[in-house]
Amino acid sequence: MQFGLLEMWQAMGAVAKTVAIILIGLSVITIYMFIERLLVFSRAKKKSREVAPKLADLLKSGNLKDALVLSSKKDYKGSHLARVTAGGIQAIVEGKEAKLSMEEQLETAARGGERAKTLFNQELRRGLSILATIATSSPFIGLFGTIFGIINAFRGMQLTGSGGIGAVAGGIAEALVTTAVGIGVAVLALWVFNTLNSRIEVYDAEMDNTNSQVVDFFLKAGGSH
Repeated sequence: MQFGLLEMWQAMGAVAKTVAIILIGLSVITIYMFIERLLVFSRAKKKSREVAPKLADLLKSGNLKDALVLSSKKDYKGSHLARVTAGGIQAIVEGKEAKLSMEEQLETAARGGERAKTLFNQELRRGLSILATIATSSPFIGLFGTIFGIINAFRGMQLTGSGGIGAVAGGIAEALVTTAVGIGVAVLALWVFNTLNSRIEVYDAEMDNTNSQVVDFFLKAGGSH
């Protein structure tokens, strides 16, 4: 008996084939989510690089109104830096209208930027819980197929009345294939999860830095604008 992929697939039972199809489907979902998240991250980076110098100039000139309009534009909705800046400016504008003290305005700006950061962080993490679930569940799904492969191996022994390799080869191959696929999908999902999570941490640091810069600007401005 040959053990190519086609031969092993033909030798697999219905349960093992179902398990393999599920695992392949999960791997496709993992790859799709990886590409989709990378596109989101790339857009955030591109838009932030585009809007950051413009916002810096407006803030230095004390033009809060135009800075708020620019950072709130739909075109820059995907920019993490614009979202945090808009959150801070909106908060301090509302603080000025409420006639809060300078200290209270700064605290309000910091909280506004932090809220914007939290919301954008949730957008960046969209789908990561699915990847974590795939990473943790795939080995067990593969193990489910493994159990049926072993059952088929014993069934082959029973039908042939022999314990030779020919009687159990199909079932053992079936068990090993589902185990390998399950582990492979889990490793892929875990790698994707960790890679995306590392990139999100970079964006979080950039948003924290931007929020701090916005608050520093208001502090240096001394509430004069």
